[in-house]
Amino acid sequence: MKLFEGNLKVGDWFKGKSRDGELIYGYIKTINPSKKAALINVVKSDDEKMVGTTIGMMDEKIEKLPLQKAAHEEQILSLIDLALLTKDEAWFIELTAELKRLQDKKQGWHS
Repeated sequence: MKLFEGNLKVGDWFKGKSRDGELIYGYIKTINPSKKAALINVVKSDDEKMVGTTIGMMDEKIEKLPLQKAAHEEQILSLIDLALLTKDEAWFIELTAELKRLQDKKQGWHS
């Protein structure tokens, strides 16, 4: 998959296989387009020791996960917890803004 020819950004979610073949799920922490690689923060894996670590992965080893059309408040709250655990301030700000937008929409406010 030629991910680095497309529109990649920090925070995109991926699945892939590690060098040892473990299935991993995570999100992009940083991107290095010149090396066609990304640092992935692992949030789920066949190998529990990998969870919470950051690993480098090459373009051909990862697959971008599709965005969900509508996130529920519960999902966003879980992601906010994850952003706090990983100390990702930009992601936290993005998620809290999305949560506020959903809550305002639910209350009939349009922003």
